[in-house]
Amino acid sequence: MTDMNRRSFMGTLALAGLTPSALPFGPPARVGPGAGAGLQQAQPPADVTRSLARWIVSARPEDLPENVRKEARRTLVNYVGCAVGGSSHPTLDITVAALTPFGGPAQASVLGRSERTDIFNAALLNGIASHVLDYDDTHLKTVIHPGGPVLSAILALAEYQPVNGRDFLHAMVLGVETACRIGNAVYPAHYDRGWHITGTTGPFGAAAAAGKLLGLSEQQMVWALGIAAAQPVGLREMFGTMTKSFHPGRAAQNGLLAAVLASKGFTSTDVGLEGKSAWVNVLSDKRDWTEITGQLDERWEILLNTYKPFPCGVVLHPTIDACLQLREQHGLKPSDIERIDLSVHPLVLELTGKKTPQTGLEGKFSVYFTAAVAMVAGAVGVKQFSDEMVRDPVVVALRDRVVATVDPSIREEQVRAVVMLKDGKRLEKFIEHVLSSVENPLSDRQLEGKFLDLADGVLPPERARALLSLCWRIEELPGAAEVAAAARA
Repeated sequence: MTDMNRRSFMGTLALAGLTPSALPFGPPARVGPGAGAGLQQAQPPADVTRSLARWIVSARPEDLPENVRKEARRTLVNYVGCAVGGSSHPTLDITVAALTPFGGPAQASVLGRSERTDIFNAALLNGIASHVLDYDDTHLKTVIHPGGPVLSAILALAEYQPVNGRDFLHAMVLGVETACRIGNAVYPAHYDRGWHITGTTGPFGAAAAAGKLLGLSEQQMVWALGIAAAQPVGLREMFGTMTKSFHPGRAAQNGLLAAVLASKGFTSTDVGLEGKSAWVNVLSDKRDWTEITGQLDERWEILLNTYKPFPCGVVLHPTIDACLQLREQHGLKPSDIERIDLSVHPLVLELTGKKTPQTGLEGKFSVYFTAAVAMVAGAVGVKQFSDEMVRDPVVVALRDRVVATVDPSIREEQVRAVVMLKDGKRLEKFIEHVLSSVENPLSDRQLEGKFLDLADGVLPPERARALLSLCWRIEELPGAAEVAAAARA
């Protein structure tokens, strides 16, 4: 791309670049206590669940480092934008219609919509909305999307029980930390079994964050984590359907329920994580216990949180980037192209190998469709993942000329794209490090651009900007519920 076109392209989609040291999909090289990522420890250290609960209960907002608080604010901005942007998706329309006859009192908001419902259904609905576009935050070591489960739970709770913005942000950090640390302990074995790790670890994060705001004692927090452990949700088989976004929504609802039950004395095991028949031992063959309780208050998982430049599975991003660059650099048209050959990491075909997607949601898990639509449309945003675009004859014709082959030497953040033209010319693009990383993240301005683009058509521009300002100023707010109120349509 020319400098001007690339700036325009990145501004439109609110994108940022990568640096070579990032691994945007799998776990990066580890140091310190978590270095033995593949180590299976025969016996867990004593009191894993209780140690984690004790840390959550005793943690103080004033002890959060500024860089952690800053990333938490960025996570909130991204979450609210995604939830508002996803609020009008047919998935939400169906879910609202199904639940409305059975909902409880109007205690909490559904972001981007006019409906209000009980806090449990609000957590579910906002969690679904935050994930349905596949545009939400991603914790790089585990591919967990922590914002949806955690923030959907505590934003609903904040509308029912007053909480100031500083405590709200602190609870969010603790929730993200809890979910991601537990995910670290079992990734990738847990994910490879077919669990959707956002849905399975999300209840822990939501329970920890909600429990913190409810003022749980240490024992109550132990019970809350135990109740959360009994409610894992999410199978990778559901990717490409509405049920995928159900996972973070249900995780938010389950975690909130766990905290509320525990607050009233509802008991659970004291070893919900480490017990012989408890969560970690049942759901994974990998058990790195130090990832859960090691270096508490020293390493912060939220600092590895990133924000998607394209609204689809992250393993597709290298292919999208390569195709968009080739199209721009060479002025390509679909009629010019004989074939597109992609050399990809094995995970790409495992997760996104749908050759003939029929819906926009399925398109988010098709490397063939995304390569084709990038070449045809010259953009891969929310509008491109529609049922109409997936079935567009020009896109389908080019999609069927895309060939993806696994290359063991290709890393997850890489792709080699070769375009064979009908005139015999061969064009090649190798993406070494795809857009978005911890080392070179979206700037605040680019994140704001993404937010406003998502809110466009849902909220009037002036209201969208006011909502964005509230998210950035969350720690100053006397009531975190102001964010939810401002996000109502």
